[in-house]
Parts: sequence; C-alpha cells; structure tokens
Amino acid sequence: MNKSDLIDAMAADAGVTKAAAKKALESFLGNVEKSLKKGNRVSLVGFGSWSVSKRAAREGRNPQTGKTIKIAAKKVVKFKAGSDLAKSVN
Repeated sequence: MNKSDLIDAMAADAGVTKAAAKKALESFLGNVEKSLKKGNRVSLVGFGSWSVSKRAAREGRNPQTGKTIKIAAKKVVKFKAGSDLAKSVN
C-alpha cells in the first residue's frame, strides 16, 4: 500500500473526501516528524511507537576496493510495533 492507496482507504472508511483524508494524513505525518525532530517519542497504544536513536560513528569497508572508510555518527528513527498490531499480523 502506498500513500495514495492509504488516502483512498482512509476516505472510504471515514466517509470523507479524499482531500480531507490527505490533509489529515499529512497533518499526522508532519506532527510525528516534528515530535521526533525535538527528540520526543511518539506512541500509539496498541499500534506502536517511534523513537530517535543515536548511531555511533564507526569504520566500514568499501565493498569494491576493500578500503577502510569512516562512517559518520547519525540519528536514526526506530519503530517498534505494539502488541495489538503484532498479534493481528500473526
């Protein structure tokens, strides 16, 4: 399912226009992004939670040359599925 498929499904389920569903989805995604940028965790009980984690700098290898390279430290977004979501998939 891609973004437009999700918008179509949301509009059908909620009985709203596709434009309203798109606006709601973009608002949700924007607010999750803002919260994660601030370093906060976003949690939806039963669905899952998003958090930001720091990945330390490390050394890696260029697979073509075998030469050692430095990989910079960075922040990564992690998602952990909630128990209800995990049960529904199994």
